[in-house]
Amino acid sequence: MASAAQNRRGIIAMLSAMSFFCFNDALMKLAREVFPAGQALALRTIFAVVASLALVVFMSDWRKLPLGLRPLVLARACVEALGALTFIWALGLLPLANITAIVMASPLLIVLLAVLLRIEPVGWRRALALTVGFIGVLVVMRPSADGFSAAALIALGGAGLVAIRDLTTRFISSDIPSTVISLTTTVIVGLLGLAMSALETWQSPWRIELAYLAGAAILVTAGSFGIISAFRNTDVGVVAGYRYSVVLVAVLIGWLVWGETPDRIALAGIALIVGSGLYTLHRQRVRPDSQLKPEGDKPL
Repeated sequence: MASAAQNRRGIIAMLSAMSFFCFNDALMKLAREVFPAGQALALRTIFAVVASLALVVFMSDWRKLPLGLRPLVLARACVEALGALTFIWALGLLPLANITAIVMASPLLIVLLAVLLRIEPVGWRRALALTVGFIGVLVVMRPSADGFSAAALIALGGAGLVAIRDLTTRFISSDIPSTVISLTTTVIVGLLGLAMSALETWQSPWRIELAYLAGAAILVTAGSFGIISAFRNTDVGVVAGYRYSVVLVAVLIGWLVWGETPDRIALAGIALIVGSGLYTLHRQRVRPDSQLKPEGDKPL
């Protein structure tokens, strides 16, 4: 049981990490106004690998770098790479608050996958929370007479990949440091971005958007460190719920940078997603037999 001071430190670290991740998303969205998705990922990786290596050295984990080649770590990295590509592609087409809210449905998808894979049964309370959360996703996606937009469906697919990534993380041995997992993922994401960029028309990188990608790489690394700090010697169930602060930050950044203001319908959908997600985290924390205790991990 962590002390109140330790939990306060964890909450501050979580709020900081979510802010870093959201500002990273904003910079990536600005870069996507010029660079195609694959090129943006590949260029960001150049800076992200350097920052991730620095974090590995800072945390004295460099001796464990070979552990990043374990099959489960590589599989997780491939899933996250696909998720990152879908997320960054959708970033160029959707408001920041909307795509952030859709991806924040991933804890609900984790529970759904756990039921389908028979990892854990779900009672009527969490089943109701799942239903409410997915109604919120539909509200945010706002289908038209022609159906859902391709970008919204891609974003939802990205949320599904995040859920698969997080479930995979639970089976990775605890002797593999988070920094090593993060570095492996960063490299795989970059390789996928480079492969994707071969099918794209590259834009000249020598422009201000390259600085945005460098800043995004630093912010992602700082966010990863914040997540590690948030879940070290704290009550995970207390700290985990503050991950949803990213939605509020995304709404604020979207308004300040692009003038994007979610209407009442979108806000209602966001509220349903956040509310059901928080309740699901609460039920997983209070159930002693739950196999889905919330764990810290890096968003896309």
